[in-house]
Amino acid sequence: MKNILVTGGAGFIGSHLVDRLLSERAWRVTVVDDFNDFYAPQMKRANVSSHVADAAYKLVEADIRDRAALDKIFAGTKFDCIVHLAARAGVRPSLSEPQLYAETNINGTVNLLELAREHEVRQFVFGSSSSVYGINAKVPFSEEDEIRQPISPYAATKAAGELICHTYSHLYGIRCVCLRFFTVYGARQRPDLAIHKFARLIDEGQAIPVFGDGTTRRDYTYIEDIIQGVRAAVDYTASDYEVFNLGESRTVELRELIELLEKELDQKAVIDRQPMQPGDVPQTFADITKARRLLNYNPQTQIEDGIRRFVEWFRGESK
Repeated sequence: MKNILVTGGAGFIGSHLVDRLLSERAWRVTVVDDFNDFYAPQMKRANVSSHVADAAYKLVEADIRDRAALDKIFAGTKFDCIVHLAARAGVRPSLSEPQLYAETNINGTVNLLELAREHEVRQFVFGSSSSVYGINAKVPFSEEDEIRQPISPYAATKAAGELICHTYSHLYGIRCVCLRFFTVYGARQRPDLAIHKFARLIDEGQAIPVFGDGTTRRDYTYIEDIIQGVRAAVDYTASDYEVFNLGESRTVELRELIELLEKELDQKAVIDRQPMQPGDVPQTFADITKARRLLNYNPQTQIEDGIRRFVEWFRGESK
């Protein structure tokens, strides 16, 4: 069996990836997660509740900024791949705590890359974000577009992570695959993200905050499609450094998203109009041509079906 390290493996995307890896019965999976209070830690503990009894699974509670704690993990295991998903997430929170975001997302990434170099781990998959495109006016967003205009500290740290990955790939022969996730949703989604937050507020009869006039657009990508792309990146060997968009390649207006939630929840939303927020981009839209070609990435879930499946999960969690 091969050994893989998944940082942030108790989170939304990470726990779904662990589901997939354990189901293959070909991996020993080590997860690093610090269970911080960005959102309720008990949600993450629920995410891993089905993993902890598996003999092929190991959970280490540690902060990726803590190099000494990470050293202990690498001292005991020879990893074939690192999937680095741990990060301080969220555009808006990064505006108030930019130093925390830099320390975690940049320094933490360097820690993992340094350990990959020292222990000769040759495959490194980095979870990046569509936010790196910033105020890019050209759509759809292509990996060839310049990413020189991030408009939040979070976006800047993710762009920096990609550049650091490139440096380590060039200097030390670590194959780095950077994945730009486009607004991932589905079961276990973080409660601060729009779909989960809106569903909860609508269900409770409370007003939902809508920033701007509702015409902002996002490329919403269902979790199972994202995991297909991440899993393909684990096996990718065609070049030493690549960046891939993982999106649905369809944009949905915020107003349409709310209507879909209203339909599935069978309840009308109360709208609380607020001004546009600093750091928010007007739209995201992924060109996934490259991922289709090189990763055989093929998203299947349209937003209508994805929202229906999300609400089914949400209803189950709300009982």
